[in-house]
Amino acid sequence: MITDQQKRREFLDVLVALRQIIRATDLHSKHVMKVCGLTVPQLVVLLAIEELGAVTVKEISRHVSLSQATVTTILNRLEDRGFIERARNADDKRVVNSRLTDKGLAVLSDTPPLMDGEFMQRYEMLDMNERSRILTSLQHVARLMDTEEVDPRPPTGYDRFSVD
Repeated sequence: MITDQQKRREFLDVLVALRQIIRATDLHSKHVMKVCGLTVPQLVVLLAIEELGAVTVKEISRHVSLSQATVTTILNRLEDRGFIERARNADDKRVVNSRLTDKGLAVLSDTPPLMDGEFMQRYEMLDMNERSRILTSLQHVARLMDTEEVDPRPPTGYDRFSVD
């Protein structure tokens, strides 16, 4: 039987680990912003367009796990700065596709890695099974934290440290 104190300690350990990841990610994101003048989400959207080609907001949104509203805001900023252009689909005028401009391609070629270099080196030194386990665990944590599936209101009779 797990005690409330053990539950608290476990949740605190999870929170501390998540905070360490968030802090490291934030620090590297600031470095990336300083080097290329783009946020990591902007770069992720540019990379998605590079990978997918002429693409809709919905396809980008699905590919990078951002809401369509967020992707639209990012695309507006990228278009204003000349990194992408949008055009109506020739077959269906209701569909608008985004594609990289030469300036967008150039910024991607000069962009630092999206993850810290030391982390990437240590991660690449792990065997494929360990890397797969880490990725699977991180994806599972992300799904557990998915705010679209979780009701933010505490259930009736909520015990803040209850796991059952």
